[in-house]
Amino acid sequence: MEAFLAKAKESSRVLTTLSGTEKNRILKEMATALRDHSNEILKANSLDMAAAETNALSSSLKDRLFLDKGRVEGMAVAIEEIASLKEPVGRVLDGWYADAGFKIEKVSVPIGVIGVIYESRPNVTADVGALCFKSGNVAILKGGKEAEHSNRAIAKVLQSVLVSNNLPKEAIALLPDSSREGVAKLIKQDKYVDLIVPRGGEALIKFVSSNASVPVVKHDKGLCHTYIDEDADFTKALAVIVNAKCRRTGICGALETLLVDKAIAEEILPSIKEAYDAQGTQIRGCKQTQAIVEVESATDEDYATEYLDNIITIKVVDGVEDAISHIEQYGSQHSEAIITENYTTAEKFLNTIDAACVYLNVSTQFTDGGEFGFGAEVGISTNKLHARGPMGVTELTTYKYKIYGNGEIR
Repeated sequence: MEAFLAKAKESSRVLTTLSGTEKNRILKEMATALRDHSNEILKANSLDMAAAETNALSSSLKDRLFLDKGRVEGMAVAIEEIASLKEPVGRVLDGWYADAGFKIEKVSVPIGVIGVIYESRPNVTADVGALCFKSGNVAILKGGKEAEHSNRAIAKVLQSVLVSNNLPKEAIALLPDSSREGVAKLIKQDKYVDLIVPRGGEALIKFVSSNASVPVVKHDKGLCHTYIDEDADFTKALAVIVNAKCRRTGICGALETLLVDKAIAEEILPSIKEAYDAQGTQIRGCKQTQAIVEVESATDEDYATEYLDNIITIKVVDGVEDAISHIEQYGSQHSEAIITENYTTAEKFLNTIDAACVYLNVSTQFTDGGEFGFGAEVGISTNKLHARGPMGVTELTTYKYKIYGNGEIR
């Protein structure tokens, strides 16, 4: 592994010599290559899907894993969108003259070598590879074993474009040892690796955070809430909460717990149940919810669970303060929403909730790099340093100071 990572480190120096124009041209070639090799990618994905059936993976995991022509096209389009973004490297963030007379510039630069550990979704291989390349970083990718064939096929396509442009294939590479032991070794290679980004289950995040000597930006679980306030527009509320839960149940921005103000609970809960029943959603509710509509009983464990499935927990709360307290206790600092027409209540919620993304009258499923205009994202950071929320090309840079002088001495 050290020999592999040493080559990756060398590759990072090569990438710093590329202009923005060159990087964009190569990214567009990658998008074209994905389209041209879609049949090979889909053939590889069919092997992963067959294994998913054999191993009885959940429907939500199979949805994350599945590729078709449309999803391959989506990967290509995402890379083209990344190519169209402003150049993130070499931006002068600030500049001034020191008292001694020399000039100081604060300039954005790549982080270096970034290891990304992820599960299920093979499109992440293309997205992260392209994002890292655009920002001048080397991407070391460790996908889940359930997507092994798909990831290998996608990485092979991206690497072929690098090689055809006389660039090292190690600039976008799969970790050669994808075992748990391989991951344990990777996250301690601070001589070669500058950042680790784990995105996946709670156990993975905990393992990496507890054992890494390389700096870590966590992309933790999305235990997302939506609070329907007494001053909510009911039509708007129903549309938002159905989308937030049911559009795609297996993504980190999916709604897991719905909080309902007790002042409107009797009036709105029957409509909520009807809307979710129409979507086949399994509902678990608190005792107050059960007194109004017939649903399964919710436990404390339910409130702490990221289902990533068509299941939702409902809790009746006593106003915005109670909603905030519940979110503080169970939330994962990912995405939280309030539905209300009351500006004062909305601002209280948005300003008080400690999360990467806070929404007013919007589905939490919009927590996504593409929807934020980032082209795609490495993941959704639940860190506070150095990146938070959707982590795009700008968040994949750091900075250094360039000092221009004329013989000044101290």
